[in-house]
Order: sequence, then C-alpha cells, then structure tokens
Amino acid sequence: MYLKTHGRQLVLSQILLVAGLVFGIKQAGKDFHIQGLTNPEKIEQDFLNGLRGDKFNVHISTQQAKYDIDDKVVLAFHIPASNKKPVYYNTQSNTFIRRGSSDHKATKEEVDTMYRDQAFGTKTSETIPDTSIKDLKAKSLSQYRDYMSRFNPDVSYNQLGEDDFLTKLRIIEGGLCTYSGLLMFGNRSTIEKHFPDFWVDLLEIPGTSYSDAKTRYTFRLDEFDNLWEYYFECFARLKQKVDVKFVITEEGFGKELSPGTIAIREALVNMLMHADYFSPAHSRIRIFTDHIEFYNAGGLPKPYEELKGKDISLPRNPIITKLFRMVKLAENAGFGFDKIENNWMGYNNTKPVYDLSFDSTIVKFQMKVAKENSKKASVKTSVKTSVKILELIKENSEITIPKLAKQIGITERSIERNIQKLQKDNKLKRIGPDIGGHWEIID
Repeated sequence: MYLKTHGRQLVLSQILLVAGLVFGIKQAGKDFHIQGLTNPEKIEQDFLNGLRGDKFNVHISTQQAKYDIDDKVVLAFHIPASNKKPVYYNTQSNTFIRRGSSDHKATKEEVDTMYRDQAFGTKTSETIPDTSIKDLKAKSLSQYRDYMSRFNPDVSYNQLGEDDFLTKLRIIEGGLCTYSGLLMFGNRSTIEKHFPDFWVDLLEIPGTSYSDAKTRYTFRLDEFDNLWEYYFECFARLKQKVDVKFVITEEGFGKELSPGTIAIREALVNMLMHADYFSPAHSRIRIFTDHIEFYNAGGLPKPYEELKGKDISLPRNPIITKLFRMVKLAENAGFGFDKIENNWMGYNNTKPVYDLSFDSTIVKFQMKVAKENSKKASVKTSVKTSVKILELIKENSEITIPKLAKQIGITERSIERNIQKLQKDNKLKRIGPDIGGHWEIID
C-alpha cells in the first residue's frame, strides 16, 4: 500500500533533486532500521512498471541496486534530476516539490517557473514582435559604448557602426529587439509592456533585521529605465558600505582596489545576469547594518557544488551576460563563485552564505566592523570622497555641488565639508561666482 499511495508522491518530489528511494528500511523518529523485503522482485517490478507506464508526463529513468544486509534484502533506486520539469502523475495538479525534508504540492507560480526553466538560457534571446531600435534608450547605448571604449579598448566591437554593433551583440535581430537587448538598454515604458514587474529594488534598513529596525527603511532606490542604469545606481549605493581605496590612473579614471568592492560588484552583476525576468518576483538588495543580502528570482541550473567545482558557465540570460562581460564587469567563465568568496574573505575574513531553492537564490555578505576601527574608517571615507570629488571636477570643472552629491551618493552638506577641506589643504580653489564660475585643481 505504501508504494501505491506514497511512492509516487516521493518520486515526483525527488525527481526535482538528485534523488534516491530505498525500500526495506524502517524509520522510527530519527533512527533507521533494516527491515528487509519479503518479495523484492515483485516490489522492484511493480515500482518500475509504475514509473514506465503512461501515467507520468515524462519518461523517468532510474538506476537501481540490490543489497543483502544481515540476510535482509534492501532495494535502492537512484532517480537522476529531470531536465524536463514539471514532472507529474496524471494531472499537472499532482506536481510536487521538496521543501527541506517534506514534500508539498507545487503552486501554479512554481509550476510556471519549471516551464520557464525548460527554456533556460534561450527565452531572453528571442526577439519581441512590434519592437525596434526606437524602443532602446539612446543615452544608455551611448554610455555603454563609451564604457566599452575605455575599459575594453581592444575588442573589435568598438570599430563597428551602430547597426552592426547592435546586431553583432544581438541587441537587435532582424530589426526587432531581443528581450535581453530591451532589458539592458530599453525605455522603461516599453520594458513594462513585456515585463510588468520589472524592478530592481534596493533598501537600506537601519537594523540587523526587519524586526530590529525602528523604521522600515532609510533609503529606497528610485525606478530606472533599464539594467544598465540599475547597475550603476545600485553599485553607487553598495560601495558606500564597503571600505574602498581609490587611486587615479594615468587616464584620469578612478580605480577601486578593495577586494570587498570586487566581491560586491560581482554579486550585483551576477544577480542582474541570472535573474528570471519573467517571474512575478523581482531582484532585490537589502542593506542591513551588519550584512548585505542579494535576492534573485530563479534558481541555479545545476547544484551549487557542481557549478563551483567544474566552473560551468550556464547563464540564464546569455546575451545580458555577454554584454556585461564585453565591458569587463563580469567573469569570462563560470558563475564567479570563487571570485566572490575569495575577495570577500580577503576583505573581512568571512564567507558569503548561500540560501538556494529551485525558484530563488539568496546570497548574504556579513559586514564586520570593529569599534576601534570606526575612526579610521571615517578618515578613509573622507579621503575616498575627496578623491572622487577631484576626479569628477577633473572631468567637468563647472560641475555643481548638487551634481557632485548625486553622482557620489552623499548629501550636499558632506560635499561642502569635503570641498572646504580640499580648499584648506590648497588642493582646490574656486574661480568666479557660484553661478558661472568653475573649479581649479591645484597640483
């Protein structure tokens, strides 16, 4: 009776994992006892006939073994993970998933996620009817090309005209936008027609948890047009939370040397590259006082250990992934787990914590700041801000204090304090009035 009523349910949920079933073992609480089978051949035949009948919607393969333990027969069936989900018996409502150590019927949203995963790596590469280059934001494309020319100057795409550039990178195909091209560079109004829940949410929460916080949040990121814009806005907030050392290169660009910043940037790019944008859930970042949390809709294509150990590259959105890689914002292979972990360990000697399920991925970065180092951190932050101010003034000597505050991500009052210090140290002076004047850097 167990086989008929419970065996199928176990099969359904276990197929979603790298799973196994064992017959002839009795469980009592947390203890397991070898009970043995009186008719193992019949049980094996009935079980396999049930799997290979016409009741399941997909073919189910098994690897079985027979064990003789203390003159008692035990049967073990290994059921490899299916790449065709959902798997169900008779009707789709009989789709089960495993949560922890128990099995649950899958919701409609979870079943929809399984169907999308059948097209893993292909859906966002498709073209969108009734779209064109007019649905892309010209400013975002211009900024992307400028960024590529500065940070990956030798790549051949820099030599292409606009039409060839868009086609070669599969932003446009046959005159139509690909889903990836639209997500990366599109106008928000067009994106929302195809992705109603498009949004990358970032909150700064004044506590170690929601319950610990006195207010829900102290900062929430505004809505932006596309992924290219979201990347820079999110990173501007994130790097304020990580100790960063800046130097100005010979070309006059700021360069970040902090391993913590490298880890956070890789996590951010990974989130944007591997999100399931067809899911009603959206990517989000939560910055608590003691940790940073990245949440992404969409699970990993293979177990974490396998992806990390074999350096497998299976992006959910390959075009978006390539677009980030072409401007040196992502690894050329794999999911970047080692880069994230090694750099965060080098930053504060802690490892990121992963919370993985089939329809979501959560990564947590613990932030350890010793009290005795708080004064040093404050000094470093001030130096870092001063360097960024000089860098921006070098690019635009007429830049205003409000624009400096917006680009750096701090208050206008903080900008004024840093400028006063730069002027006191004879590193900066103002020529002319507030309106119509300009800054001059003193060498």
